[in-house]
Amino acid sequence: MTGTPRRHPRLRPTLRLRLTLLNGVLLVGAGAILVLLSWLLVRDALRPTDELLPGTTVLLADGRSMDAAAWQRQLVDSASGELLAKGLAALLAIGTVGVVGAYAVAGRALRPLHQVTATARRLGETTLDQRISYSGANDEVAELADTFDEMLDRIAAAFEAQKRFVANASHELRTPLAVMRTEIDVTLSDDEADAAEYRRMATVVRDASERANSLVDALLVLARSEAQTGRRLGRRTECDLAAGTLNALSAVRREVERIKLDVHTSLEPAPVVGDPGLLDRLAGNLIENAVRYNHLHGRLWVRTGSDGQRSWLVVGNTGFEVDQADVPGLFEPFRRGGRERTGARGSGLGLSIVRAVCDAHGGTVTAVAQSGGGLEVTVNLPAADAASTGENPAR
Repeated sequence: MTGTPRRHPRLRPTLRLRLTLLNGVLLVGAGAILVLLSWLLVRDALRPTDELLPGTTVLLADGRSMDAAAWQRQLVDSASGELLAKGLAALLAIGTVGVVGAYAVAGRALRPLHQVTATARRLGETTLDQRISYSGANDEVAELADTFDEMLDRIAAAFEAQKRFVANASHELRTPLAVMRTEIDVTLSDDEADAAEYRRMATVVRDASERANSLVDALLVLARSEAQTGRRLGRRTECDLAAGTLNALSAVRREVERIKLDVHTSLEPAPVVGDPGLLDRLAGNLIENAVRYNHLHGRLWVRTGSDGQRSWLVVGNTGFEVDQADVPGLFEPFRRGGRERTGARGSGLGLSIVRAVCDAHGGTVTAVAQSGGGLEVTVNLPAADAASTGENPAR
Protein backbone atom coordinates (compact mmCIF):
# COMPACT_ATOMS: atom_id res chain seq x y z
CA MET A 1 0.00 0.00 0.00
CA THR A 2 1.48 3.32 -1.06
CA GLY A 3 0.76 6.49 0.78
CA THR A 4 0.33 9.96 -0.57
CA PRO A 5 3.73 11.39 -1.50
CA ARG A 6 4.89 14.03 0.93
CA ARG A 7 5.01 17.47 -0.57
CA HIS A 8 8.17 19.42 0.04
CA PRO A 9 7.45 23.06 0.87
CA ARG A 10 8.59 25.42 -1.82
CA LEU A 11 10.45 28.61 -1.12
CA ARG A 12 7.80 31.12 -0.20
CA PRO A 13 7.85 34.74 0.99
CA THR A 14 7.37 34.07 4.69
CA LEU A 15 6.78 36.89 7.13
CA ARG A 16 10.23 36.32 8.62
CA LEU A 17 11.89 36.59 5.21
CA ARG A 18 9.92 39.71 4.29
CA LEU A 19 10.80 41.41 7.59
CA THR A 20 14.46 40.52 7.06
CA LEU A 21 14.49 41.85 3.50
CA LEU A 22 12.71 45.03 4.55
CA ASN A 23 15.21 45.63 7.33
CA GLY A 24 18.11 44.91 4.96
CA VAL A 25 16.82 47.28 2.29
CA LEU A 26 16.27 50.07 4.81
CA LEU A 27 19.70 49.55 6.41
CA VAL A 28 21.60 49.38 3.11
CA GLY A 29 19.63 52.32 1.70
CA ALA A 30 20.36 54.48 4.74
CA GLY A 31 24.07 53.51 4.59
CA ALA A 32 24.26 54.28 0.88
CA ILE A 33 22.77 57.72 1.46
CA LEU A 34 25.32 58.42 4.20
CA VAL A 35 28.22 57.34 1.95
CA LEU A 36 26.93 59.52 -0.87
CA LEU A 37 26.57 62.56 1.41
CA SER A 38 30.07 61.99 2.79
CA TRP A 39 31.51 61.76 -0.74
CA LEU A 40 29.78 65.00 -1.75
CA LEU A 41 30.95 66.79 1.40
CA VAL A 42 34.55 65.69 0.87
CA ARG A 43 34.58 66.84 -2.76
CA ASP A 44 33.17 70.23 -1.77
CA ALA A 45 35.45 70.66 1.24
CA LEU A 46 38.80 69.82 -0.44
CA ARG A 47 39.21 73.04 -2.45
CA PRO A 48 42.11 74.90 -0.78
CA THR A 49 43.42 76.46 -4.05
CA ASP A 50 40.20 78.14 -5.12
CA GLU A 51 41.37 81.40 -3.54
CA LEU A 52 44.89 81.29 -5.10
CA LEU A 53 45.89 83.15 -8.24
CA PRO A 54 46.02 81.18 -11.50
CA GLY A 55 49.45 79.69 -12.18
CA THR A 56 50.28 79.29 -8.51
CA THR A 57 52.47 76.31 -7.78
CA VAL A 58 52.92 74.29 -4.64
CA LEU A 59 56.11 72.64 -3.35
CA LEU A 60 55.52 69.04 -2.34
CA ALA A 61 57.32 67.17 0.46
CA ASP A 62 59.42 65.20 -2.04
CA GLY A 63 60.79 68.42 -3.51
CA ARG A 64 58.63 68.46 -6.63
CA SER A 65 56.85 71.60 -7.76
CA MET A 66 53.26 71.16 -9.02
CA ASP A 67 50.48 73.39 -10.29
CA ALA A 68 48.07 74.12 -7.42
CA ALA A 69 44.92 73.33 -9.45
CA ALA A 70 46.32 69.99 -10.63
CA TRP A 71 47.41 69.15 -7.12
CA GLN A 72 43.87 69.93 -5.86
CA ARG A 73 42.25 67.69 -8.48
CA GLN A 74 44.61 64.85 -7.57
CA LEU A 75 43.87 65.32 -3.88
CA VAL A 76 40.07 65.33 -4.38
CA ASP A 77 40.13 62.24 -6.64
CA SER A 78 42.31 60.32 -4.19
CA ALA A 79 40.19 61.20 -1.14
CA SER A 80 36.92 60.51 -2.96
CA GLY A 81 38.10 57.14 -4.23
CA GLU A 82 39.35 56.08 -0.81
CA LEU A 83 36.11 57.25 0.82
CA LEU A 84 33.99 55.31 -1.68
CA ALA A 85 36.05 52.12 -1.32
CA LYS A 86 36.03 52.13 2.47
CA GLY A 87 32.42 53.31 2.64
CA LEU A 88 31.19 50.52 0.36
CA ALA A 89 33.18 47.95 2.34
CA ALA A 90 31.69 49.21 5.60
CA LEU A 91 28.24 49.30 4.02
CA LEU A 92 28.61 45.67 2.90
CA ALA A 93 29.74 44.58 6.37
CA ILE A 94 26.99 46.51 8.17
CA GLY A 95 24.36 45.27 5.72
CA THR A 96 25.43 41.65 6.16
CA VAL A 97 25.42 41.92 9.95
CA GLY A 98 22.11 43.78 9.89
CA VAL A 99 20.39 41.21 7.67
CA VAL A 100 21.65 38.27 9.73
CA GLY A 101 20.66 40.02 12.96
CA ALA A 102 17.23 40.94 11.58
CA TYR A 103 16.66 37.35 10.50
CA ALA A 104 17.54 36.09 13.99
CA VAL A 105 15.44 38.76 15.78
CA ALA A 106 12.45 38.20 13.48
CA GLY A 107 12.65 34.45 14.07
CA ARG A 108 12.67 34.96 17.82
CA ALA A 109 9.80 37.45 17.68
CA LEU A 110 7.71 35.19 15.43
CA ARG A 111 8.36 32.03 17.46
CA PRO A 112 4.93 32.28 19.18
CA LEU A 113 3.30 32.32 15.76
CA HIS A 114 4.94 29.00 14.98
CA GLN A 115 3.65 27.74 18.33
CA VAL A 116 0.15 28.85 17.34
CA THR A 117 0.47 27.00 14.04
CA ALA A 118 1.86 23.86 15.67
CA THR A 119 -0.85 23.90 18.35
CA ALA A 120 -3.58 24.38 15.75
CA ARG A 121 -2.25 21.43 13.74
CA ARG A 122 -2.24 19.21 16.84
CA LEU A 123 -5.73 20.15 17.92
CA GLY A 124 -8.32 17.42 17.89
CA GLU A 125 -11.05 15.93 19.99
CA THR A 126 -8.51 14.55 22.47
CA THR A 127 -6.06 17.50 22.46
CA LEU A 128 -8.32 20.48 23.16
CA ASP A 129 -6.53 20.94 26.50
CA GLN A 130 -3.30 22.11 24.84
CA ARG A 131 -2.42 25.80 25.08
CA ILE A 132 0.41 28.05 23.90
CA SER A 133 0.99 29.60 27.36
CA TYR A 134 3.25 32.33 25.97
CA SER A 135 5.52 33.89 28.59
CA GLY A 136 7.48 36.43 26.54
CA ALA A 137 7.25 40.20 26.35
CA ASN A 138 3.85 41.82 26.70
CA ASP A 139 3.55 42.82 23.04
CA GLU A 140 1.22 42.18 20.10
CA VAL A 141 2.48 38.61 19.73
CA ALA A 142 1.66 37.93 23.38
CA GLU A 143 -1.79 39.39 22.81
CA LEU A 144 -2.29 37.08 19.82
CA ALA A 145 -1.16 34.05 21.80
CA ASP A 146 -3.45 34.92 24.72
CA THR A 147 -6.37 35.47 22.34
CA PHE A 148 -5.72 32.10 20.73
CA ASP A 149 -5.66 30.42 24.15
CA GLU A 150 -8.95 32.12 25.10
CA MET A 151 -10.48 30.94 21.83
CA LEU A 152 -9.38 27.39 22.62
CA ASP A 153 -11.01 27.69 26.05
CA ARG A 154 -14.30 28.69 24.42
CA ILE A 155 -14.06 25.92 21.83
CA ALA A 156 -13.31 23.33 24.52
CA ALA A 157 -16.23 24.54 26.64
CA ALA A 158 -18.58 24.46 23.65
CA PHE A 159 -17.35 21.00 22.67
CA GLU A 160 -17.92 19.67 26.19
CA ALA A 161 -21.37 21.26 26.29
CA GLN A 162 -22.21 19.66 22.95
CA LYS A 163 -21.07 16.25 24.16
CA ARG A 164 -23.17 16.59 27.32
CA PHE A 165 -26.12 17.72 25.23
CA VAL A 166 -25.85 14.77 22.87
CA ALA A 167 -25.46 12.36 25.79
CA ASN A 168 -28.47 13.80 27.58
CA ALA A 169 -30.57 13.82 24.42
CA SER A 170 -29.63 10.20 23.76
CA HIS A 171 -30.58 9.29 27.30
CA GLU A 172 -33.89 11.10 27.04
CA LEU A 173 -34.77 9.41 23.74
CA ARG A 174 -33.59 6.01 24.96
CA THR A 175 -36.07 6.00 27.86
CA PRO A 176 -39.34 6.21 25.85
CA LEU A 177 -37.96 3.88 23.19
CA ALA A 178 -37.03 1.33 25.85
CA VAL A 179 -40.51 1.64 27.38
CA MET A 180 -42.15 1.02 24.02
CA ARG A 181 -39.97 -1.98 23.19
CA THR A 182 -40.47 -3.52 26.63
CA GLU A 183 -44.25 -3.16 26.49
CA ILE A 184 -44.40 -4.61 22.98
CA ASP A 185 -42.10 -7.55 23.85
CA VAL A 186 -43.97 -8.39 27.07
CA THR A 187 -47.37 -8.22 25.41
CA LEU A 188 -46.34 -10.28 22.37
CA SER A 189 -44.74 -12.94 24.57
CA ASP A 190 -48.00 -13.40 26.48
CA ASP A 191 -50.01 -16.04 24.62
CA GLU A 192 -53.07 -15.29 26.74
CA ALA A 193 -53.07 -11.55 26.11
CA ASP A 194 -56.53 -10.31 25.17
CA ALA A 195 -57.81 -7.17 23.51
CA ALA A 196 -57.73 -5.24 26.78
CA GLU A 197 -54.04 -6.07 27.26
CA TYR A 198 -53.24 -4.99 23.73
CA ARG A 199 -55.21 -1.79 24.29
CA ARG A 200 -53.22 -1.09 27.47
CA MET A 201 -49.98 -1.76 25.59
CA ALA A 202 -51.04 0.60 22.78
CA THR A 203 -51.81 3.31 25.32
CA VAL A 204 -48.37 3.00 26.91
CA VAL A 205 -46.67 3.03 23.51
CA ARG A 206 -48.66 6.08 22.45
CA ASP A 207 -47.72 7.99 25.60
CA ALA A 208 -44.03 7.07 25.16
CA SER A 209 -44.08 8.08 21.51
CA GLU A 210 -45.66 11.41 22.42
CA ARG A 211 -42.88 12.01 24.92
CA ALA A 212 -40.23 11.20 22.30
CA ASN A 213 -41.99 13.41 19.76
CA SER A 214 -42.16 16.28 22.26
CA LEU A 215 -38.47 15.93 22.95
CA VAL A 216 -37.60 15.99 19.24
CA ASP A 217 -39.80 19.07 18.73
CA ALA A 218 -38.11 20.80 21.67
CA LEU A 219 -34.66 19.97 20.31
CA LEU A 220 -35.62 21.43 16.92
CA VAL A 221 -36.92 24.62 18.53
CA LEU A 222 -33.75 24.91 20.60
CA ALA A 223 -31.52 24.41 17.55
CA ARG A 224 -33.56 26.93 15.56
CA SER A 225 -33.34 29.50 18.38
CA GLU A 226 -29.60 29.05 18.90
CA ALA A 227 -29.01 29.32 15.16
CA GLN A 228 -30.54 32.83 15.23
CA THR A 229 -28.29 34.04 18.05
CA GLY A 230 -25.99 36.81 16.87
CA ARG A 231 -27.54 36.79 13.41
CA ARG A 232 -30.41 38.58 11.71
CA LEU A 233 -33.68 36.81 12.43
CA GLY A 234 -35.17 34.94 9.51
CA ARG A 235 -38.60 36.41 10.32
CA ARG A 236 -39.23 39.84 11.81
CA THR A 237 -42.84 40.67 12.54
CA GLU A 238 -44.30 43.05 15.07
CA CYS A 239 -46.26 41.09 17.65
CA ASP A 240 -47.46 41.39 21.24
CA LEU A 241 -46.09 39.31 24.10
CA ALA A 242 -49.42 39.74 25.88
CA ALA A 243 -51.29 38.00 23.06
CA GLY A 244 -48.89 35.06 23.01
CA THR A 245 -49.10 34.80 26.81
CA LEU A 246 -52.89 34.77 26.69
CA ASN A 247 -52.82 31.94 24.15
CA ALA A 248 -50.39 30.00 26.34
CA LEU A 249 -52.68 30.41 29.35
CA SER A 250 -55.61 29.13 27.33
CA ALA A 251 -53.61 26.05 26.29
CA VAL A 252 -53.00 25.02 29.93
CA ARG A 253 -56.47 25.95 31.24
CA ARG A 254 -57.53 22.35 31.88
CA GLU A 255 -54.35 21.55 33.81
CA VAL A 256 -54.78 24.75 35.81
CA GLU A 257 -58.31 23.73 36.71
CA ARG A 258 -57.23 20.20 37.56
CA ILE A 259 -54.69 21.24 40.19
CA LYS A 260 -56.82 24.25 41.21
CA LEU A 261 -54.23 26.98 40.72
CA ASP A 262 -54.90 30.58 41.76
CA VAL A 263 -54.04 32.58 38.64
CA HIS A 264 -53.33 36.34 38.66
CA THR A 265 -52.70 38.13 35.37
CA SER A 266 -51.87 41.69 34.38
CA LEU A 267 -51.47 41.60 30.63
CA GLU A 268 -50.60 45.07 29.40
CA PRO A 269 -49.51 45.53 25.74
CA ALA A 270 -45.89 44.46 25.21
CA PRO A 271 -45.04 45.08 21.53
CA VAL A 272 -41.86 43.48 20.19
CA VAL A 273 -40.38 42.68 16.79
CA GLY A 274 -39.22 39.16 16.05
CA ASP A 275 -40.12 35.63 15.02
CA PRO A 276 -43.75 35.04 16.12
CA GLY A 277 -43.28 31.27 16.36
CA LEU A 278 -40.26 31.54 18.62
CA LEU A 279 -41.87 34.22 20.79
CA ASP A 280 -45.02 32.10 21.21
CA ARG A 281 -42.81 29.17 22.21
CA LEU A 282 -41.06 31.40 24.74
CA ALA A 283 -44.33 32.35 26.44
CA GLY A 284 -45.65 28.80 26.16
CA ASN A 285 -42.58 27.27 27.80
CA LEU A 286 -42.69 29.68 30.72
CA ILE A 287 -46.41 29.12 31.34
CA GLU A 288 -46.14 25.34 30.94
CA ASN A 289 -43.19 25.17 33.35
CA ALA A 290 -45.03 27.33 35.89
CA VAL A 291 -47.98 24.92 35.79
CA ARG A 292 -46.01 21.67 35.51
CA TYR A 293 -43.80 22.36 38.53
CA ASN A 294 -46.56 23.84 40.70
CA HIS A 295 -48.53 22.07 43.40
CA LEU A 296 -52.18 21.57 44.30
CA HIS A 297 -53.89 24.87 45.19
CA GLY A 298 -50.74 26.76 44.25
CA ARG A 299 -50.43 30.21 42.71
CA LEU A 300 -49.48 31.42 39.23
CA TRP A 301 -48.92 35.07 38.34
CA VAL A 302 -48.23 36.54 34.91
CA ARG A 303 -47.46 40.14 33.95
CA THR A 304 -46.62 41.82 30.67
CA GLY A 305 -45.89 45.45 29.88
CA SER A 306 -43.70 47.97 28.09
CA ASP A 307 -42.16 51.38 28.71
CA GLY A 308 -41.43 52.18 25.07
CA GLN A 309 -37.82 51.03 25.27
CA ARG A 310 -38.27 47.48 26.48
CA SER A 311 -41.10 45.01 26.78
CA TRP A 312 -41.25 42.41 29.52
CA LEU A 313 -42.94 39.19 30.49
CA VAL A 314 -42.92 38.01 34.10
CA VAL A 315 -44.09 34.50 35.00
CA GLY A 316 -44.01 33.33 38.62
CA ASN A 317 -45.27 30.25 40.39
CA THR A 318 -45.27 28.43 43.67
CA GLY A 319 -43.84 24.93 43.85
CA PHE A 320 -40.92 22.98 45.21
CA GLU A 321 -38.03 24.93 46.71
CA VAL A 322 -35.14 25.97 44.49
CA ASP A 323 -31.78 27.15 45.78
CA GLN A 324 -30.86 30.49 44.18
CA ALA A 325 -27.37 29.12 43.53
CA ASP A 326 -28.95 26.42 41.32
CA VAL A 327 -31.05 28.87 39.29
CA PRO A 328 -28.43 29.58 36.53
CA GLY A 329 -28.18 25.83 35.89
CA LEU A 330 -31.91 25.67 35.16
CA PHE A 331 -31.25 27.39 31.83
CA GLU A 332 -28.97 24.55 30.74
CA PRO A 333 -30.50 21.74 28.65
CA PHE A 334 -32.02 18.77 30.53
CA ARG A 335 -31.99 20.49 33.92
CA ARG A 336 -35.14 20.32 36.04
CA GLY A 337 -34.30 22.07 39.27
CA GLY A 338 -32.65 19.13 40.98
CA ARG A 339 -35.15 16.48 39.86
CA GLU A 340 -33.89 13.38 38.16
CA ARG A 341 -34.42 13.40 34.42
CA THR A 342 -36.25 10.10 34.31
CA GLY A 343 -38.50 10.93 37.21
CA ALA A 344 -39.93 14.29 36.15
CA ARG A 345 -42.27 15.29 33.42
CA GLY A 346 -41.06 17.30 30.47
CA SER A 347 -37.84 17.21 28.53
CA GLY A 348 -35.84 19.69 30.60
CA LEU A 349 -35.42 22.00 27.60
CA GLY A 350 -38.04 24.62 28.48
CA LEU A 351 -35.85 27.30 30.04
CA SER A 352 -32.91 26.62 27.73
CA ILE A 353 -35.23 27.34 24.80
CA VAL A 354 -36.40 30.53 26.53
CA ARG A 355 -32.80 31.68 26.93
CA ALA A 356 -31.96 30.87 23.31
CA VAL A 357 -35.03 32.77 22.04
CA CYS A 358 -34.10 35.78 24.19
CA ASP A 359 -30.54 35.74 22.87
CA ALA A 360 -31.80 35.54 19.30
CA HIS A 361 -33.99 38.63 19.87
CA GLY A 362 -31.34 40.66 21.70
CA GLY A 363 -33.02 40.28 25.07
CA THR A 364 -32.28 38.88 28.50
CA VAL A 365 -33.91 36.40 30.89
CA THR A 366 -33.43 36.17 34.64
CA ALA A 367 -34.96 34.02 37.35
CA VAL A 368 -35.31 34.46 41.09
CA ALA A 369 -36.08 31.65 43.52
CA GLN A 370 -39.11 32.42 45.72
CA SER A 371 -39.05 32.01 49.47
CA GLY A 372 -41.23 29.05 50.36
CA GLY A 373 -40.77 27.48 46.93
CA GLY A 374 -41.28 28.40 43.32
CA LEU A 375 -39.62 30.59 40.73
CA GLU A 376 -40.19 33.96 39.08
CA VAL A 377 -38.79 34.36 35.56
CA THR A 378 -38.45 37.78 33.91
CA VAL A 379 -37.92 38.24 30.17
CA ASN A 380 -36.83 41.61 28.78
CA LEU A 381 -36.89 42.26 25.04
CA PRO A 382 -36.41 45.45 22.99
CA ALA A 383 -39.77 47.11 22.44
CA ALA A 384 -41.06 47.40 18.91
CA ASP A 385 -40.17 51.09 18.61
CA ALA A 386 -36.66 50.58 20.03
CA ALA A 387 -36.06 47.53 17.82
CA SER A 388 -37.09 49.43 14.69
CA THR A 389 -34.50 52.15 15.44
CA GLY A 390 -31.74 49.63 16.10
CA GLU A 391 -31.51 50.24 19.85
CA ASN A 392 -31.05 47.39 22.29
CA PRO A 393 -32.11 48.51 25.76
CA ALA A 394 -32.70 44.99 26.96
CA ARG A 395 -29.01 44.27 27.13
